[in-house]
Amino acid sequence: MAQNIERVEAIMTAAPVIAVLIVNDPKKAVPMAEALVRGGIPGIEITLRTPNALDCIKAVADNVEGALVGAGTVLNHQQYEASVKAGSTFVVSPGATDNLIAAAEDFPQAPLLPGAGTASEVMKLLEAGYERLKFFPAVPAGGTPMLKGLSSPLAAAKFCPTGGINLGNARDFLALPNVLCVGGSWIADAKAIESEDWAGIEKRACEAAALTV
Repeated sequence: MAQNIERVEAIMTAAPVIAVLIVNDPKKAVPMAEALVRGGIPGIEITLRTPNALDCIKAVADNVEGALVGAGTVLNHQQYEASVKAGSTFVVSPGATDNLIAAAEDFPQAPLLPGAGTASEVMKLLEAGYERLKFFPAVPAGGTPMLKGLSSPLAAAKFCPTGGINLGNARDFLALPNVLCVGGSWIADAKAIESEDWAGIEKRACEAAALTV
């Protein structure tokens, strides 16, 4: 089963940035997500890097109107299934394996945005019917020059670069023809979440939502 490109692209184009988050407290996840949505960033990727990440996804899915919440750092079928049960509307992975692609076929309601960092990885995903990809880790993997190099020979692939993206360089990535959005953690980093700086998160979300090229 090929990727549901229409559904994935709707998430990728909802705003210039998808917020990539590490959060462990469901009680903080809700006001955090509300601040992001108020600021114009509905795409919220909660990474499975904390013990309570799934509970945070469920809290946002159940309580935050307008949020497009997904799970990040998904590595296998078990995590994929748990993410969908928690309420994820999309799933993001740092790379791609045959098992993960198979998991995505089992849960079409939550399409996969798989990671790729080389031309060969992109080609393999294109062969599997995946045209909307995460470019990861974006800056270490070659940044904008690498994406420019991929744009002509692999024109069908459109990306969400993630890894090393910030307010200062996001516009450079967004200017590329094969970039639909970027993923970034600067909008709501761990310090801001821990200190409950919802006003600061909303302010940075507004700045991110206003990024244009």
